[in-house]
Amino acid sequence: MNLKSIGWNNYFSDHFKKYKTEELSPARVISEQKKSYILFSEEGELIASARGILWHKKESKPDPPVVGDWVAVQLLSEKNTANIKHILPRRSSFSRKASGGRKRYSGGKIVEQIIVANIDIGIITIGLDRDFSLRRIERYLALVQGSGATPLIILNKADLCKDFKKRKKEVNRIVKGIPVITMIALNKDDAEVLYKYIKKGKTAALLGSSGVGKSTIINQLLGYERQKVKELSTSVGKGQHTTSRRELIILPNGGLMIDNPGMREVQLWADEDDLSDIFTDIESLAQNCRFRNCQHGAEPGCAVKESLDKGEIDENRLKNYLKMKSEVTQLARKQKTGK
Repeated sequence: MNLKSIGWNNYFSDHFKKYKTEELSPARVISEQKKSYILFSEEGELIASARGILWHKKESKPDPPVVGDWVAVQLLSEKNTANIKHILPRRSSFSRKASGGRKRYSGGKIVEQIIVANIDIGIITIGLDRDFSLRRIERYLALVQGSGATPLIILNKADLCKDFKKRKKEVNRIVKGIPVITMIALNKDDAEVLYKYIKKGKTAALLGSSGVGKSTIINQLLGYERQKVKELSTSVGKGQHTTSRRELIILPNGGLMIDNPGMREVQLWADEDDLSDIFTDIESLAQNCRFRNCQHGAEPGCAVKESLDKGEIDENRLKNYLKMKSEVTQLARKQKTGK
């Protein structure tokens, strides 16, 4: 298999040079199955374990390979098997705060959970049915902005929303400069618009709640039903988590796509700069507040509060900004203190 066709470039080639003396080979993680991994390499598809690398050392921060990683592997005598010896530095990665603290790894300390790596485009997928939420889009944007990937937004299920044009305008107002695509994923022509963004050798990752149509989009791009698709629950309007694992898939045009299981929650792993990119309107107003550390509540001379009272900014958007900023501030404190 040609490595360039699955995202290999000069960045990874340069970082791999130091491993050539160890007689190792480069490969990319395409899926994880318990404690084994499926890889693409010049030798073809490999089944690999990660015995002996950093994440097995109790004194070290856990850092297992994830889908999208480039790794250096030792080929074994048994056909199509290998050991992962090193993870190459990541160009980008989607991270979130590990849900529940991952106490078995960290003793209750805050832990970064890397979801996928080396992504060029982060596709935030939102359903224009019961799933639609501007606040959820803002939260996903924080995840993508902090990753190093380029964001793209899909508003799917336009056929289930009578005022989908209004919804798109609402999204465009809060994500200026980011492409927003309205589609019906069941329509193959709609889905294939994504080829404009996912070029040969580029990797995209679909992010969104369960049931928003991520698997349907992939099936349409592939031209056959590879990913299982189920109907939404009629009682609660939620998806049934048909995608159970992450997997890197090669598309017919040579692009690459990672489908992700629906996320019940997005625990932020971001910093203030990431929020600044999302909430430029609020942060621009904050520059005119009387007090530098204004919390935009009851303080006198608060330019943000004045703008809110005039109806110039949305109250729910401000609440989400303040909530996310509080989370980011607490995250930074815990990262610094380790508690």
